[in-house]
Amino acid sequence: MGQSLVHNYIHIVFSVKHRKKLLDSDVRPGLFAYLAGICSKNNSHALVIGGYLDHVHILCNLSKNISLKDFLQELKVASSIWMKSQDPKYAQFFWQGGYGAFSVGQSELERVKRYITNQESHHQKKTFREEYLELLDSNNLDYDLQYLFKD
Repeated sequence: MGQSLVHNYIHIVFSVKHRKKLLDSDVRPGLFAYLAGICSKNNSHALVIGGYLDHVHILCNLSKNISLKDFLQELKVASSIWMKSQDPKYAQFFWQGGYGAFSVGQSELERVKRYITNQESHHQKKTFREEYLELLDSNNLDYDLQYLFKD
């Protein structure tokens, strides 16, 4: 085959270190736009980016030219630097070490987009911890609670 054709839709989730509620409504729009720019720079077009006070969701089409690990490292490092530049109150801003990444089929894209877009109302009823455990369970991922939320 002479050409490599790939569609890797990925739903990525990561949180602020120690789940500190630092992503207030003033900074979220700029952060989401900045993350979208990093996605574009890596040919991994973001379909939607959302989140709430202590975490971020990204639905993107991961490029065949970058590993998920390298992509996440660039997203986190660059956006952490950006956050620190926004206001002195973010001087000690860090993302958690881990992340969740879930493949999304073409038929599920609209549902996942709505889910990410509605994060603020969603989190009036559910904590990030509850949400993340549900994502892991619905994707049949094995995990050890002892280490899952350890920063």
